[in-house]
Amino acid sequence: MARVTTSDTVGDADRRQGVPGSPGTEGSAEGAGDPALPPRWQARLRRFGYTARPRAGVRERLTPPFPEPDPRLGAVFGLAPEVSVRLARWAAWGGPLLVALVAGALRFWHLGSPHAVIFDETYYAKDAWSLIHLGYEGTWPDNANDKILGDPQHIPLSPEGSYVVHPPVGKWIIGLGEAVFGLDPFGWRFMVALLGTLSVLMLCRIGRRLFRSTALGCLAGALMAVDGLHFVMSRAALLDLVVMFWVLAAFGCLLVDRDKSRAGLAARLPRGGTDEGPGTGVPLPDAFVGDRAGLGLRPWRLAAGVCLGLACATKWNGLYVLAAFGLLTVLWDMGARRTAGASRPLPAMLRKDALPAFVSLPVVAVVTYVASWTGWFATSGGYFRDWADKQGAAGPWGWLPGPLRSLWHYESEVYDFHVNLTSHHTYQSNPWSWLVLGRPVSYFYESPKAGTDGCTDKAEGCAREVLALGTPLLWWAACVALAYVLYRWFFRRDWRAGAILCGVAAGYLPWLLYQERTIFLFYAVVFLPFLCLGLAMAAGALAGPPGADDRRRTLGVVAVGVVGLLIVWNFIYFWPIYTGQTIPLSEWRHRMWLDSWI
Repeated sequence: MARVTTSDTVGDADRRQGVPGSPGTEGSAEGAGDPALPPRWQARLRRFGYTARPRAGVRERLTPPFPEPDPRLGAVFGLAPEVSVRLARWAAWGGPLLVALVAGALRFWHLGSPHAVIFDETYYAKDAWSLIHLGYEGTWPDNANDKILGDPQHIPLSPEGSYVVHPPVGKWIIGLGEAVFGLDPFGWRFMVALLGTLSVLMLCRIGRRLFRSTALGCLAGALMAVDGLHFVMSRAALLDLVVMFWVLAAFGCLLVDRDKSRAGLAARLPRGGTDEGPGTGVPLPDAFVGDRAGLGLRPWRLAAGVCLGLACATKWNGLYVLAAFGLLTVLWDMGARRTAGASRPLPAMLRKDALPAFVSLPVVAVVTYVASWTGWFATSGGYFRDWADKQGAAGPWGWLPGPLRSLWHYESEVYDFHVNLTSHHTYQSNPWSWLVLGRPVSYFYESPKAGTDGCTDKAEGCAREVLALGTPLLWWAACVALAYVLYRWFFRRDWRAGAILCGVAAGYLPWLLYQERTIFLFYAVVFLPFLCLGLAMAAGALAGPPGADDRRRTLGVVAVGVVGLLIVWNFIYFWPIYTGQTIPLSEWRHRMWLDSWI
């Protein structure tokens, strides 16, 4: 049996740093020779009163337990210890549900306002209706928006196939709301608002599992609930929030898969001693388990593959996330095998985990993507649907079924469109400016005169705008938090920080390759959940380590509370330009903190 020599996570560093919600230790076995003896530097320091922190066993490092509920908070309110413990356990689901309820109330409030087709709703709302009724995107006349919003309503949909440049899943989802509530602003925004609400619930639960802390999980979800970009994107029938939803769902599935696969390795470990000394009854690391144990069927990773396929079938930027998450999950497997005692963890991972991961993620994602075109396959009117039977009848790929060749041709045409999209747009922005909110996108703007549309300012008139702007204090604080997360990953080997950075990098860095392309700040909503997780991680460090004295903990919690309240105030302050309310022009100018926001 092999002794653990290194680690894939922060482990011991977490115990030294004491980040709240720490998932236990997976550190390296320090020193050489007899593992029961302390390193020389610790032995020397003991002369001055140093006491080493207890090192967790292998099983705890593989499957860090959730901490037991602390009754001290309930005692502050005069609750009995047993009542406090029950409330803390209830909060594991009650807290996230409460945060999601508040987020949903905000997002569904006056969802049909403004009663207009805002920004790219002009494409997706109509394409969604077409998919529901034709199975493919039909054609609409130039004045279709006026006819749809008119009274009486007229829906001028033509069955002639239309050339569209995004896959169908996001539009199918938008169409579900239209099928229930009709082709109006509430109908085409309903499902996006629902996914925005559910994404807050998911982030609370994901944060809880990631940090082993209900409080930090709920904090991450609450931060996203009061982010202006997420809020506006939840109230508009655009595709990017749908991509974010599936990316976040995939991350959550991989996180559950990580816990369950490591628990499977822990269950196979022999008992009878530890890597620190025999006779304790704690599992030992075992080279047989680490090198050769199989992990069987992993349904959560299969579910992640489906979610990533749905993300790609909404917009193609999901492909970068698929690649990043595929690398992340196999690195997690390698680290788990190292902790379990593998003598050569990389070959062990390549031999036992790489192929199943490839099947579970890329292969399942491709199958899901192709299946998302079922409506296009099942009908004959879609754009390029019969290309293989006409222009593409000859060629080296003639052995493929005609519909698949037609789809491949369609996708190649769409790819050429995307990479060559360089036409100037008023609200386009360089991705270098996204994290500081350099150039937000105005989805809707009107200038009501005094006495109209609720305007009471007789001097200058009023403004009414829906601006896709993240809550500034949240995003600017997230820039600082990212620096801390980077430190935790690079210097402290914290796997949680690495996972957060992976999500941010997958959603953000690829856009730096397309700086000449017409791109917009609202694409950043895809990695917003990971910014909120980074903020929650930094807040946990600021609040103080476990075991900190009351004064340290109080100061830390107060500091976190002040920052949180400032972010909430900032969201409330910008509320009128998130929801399209009529305000005096002078009030609108006060909210334009940067010239580039106008």
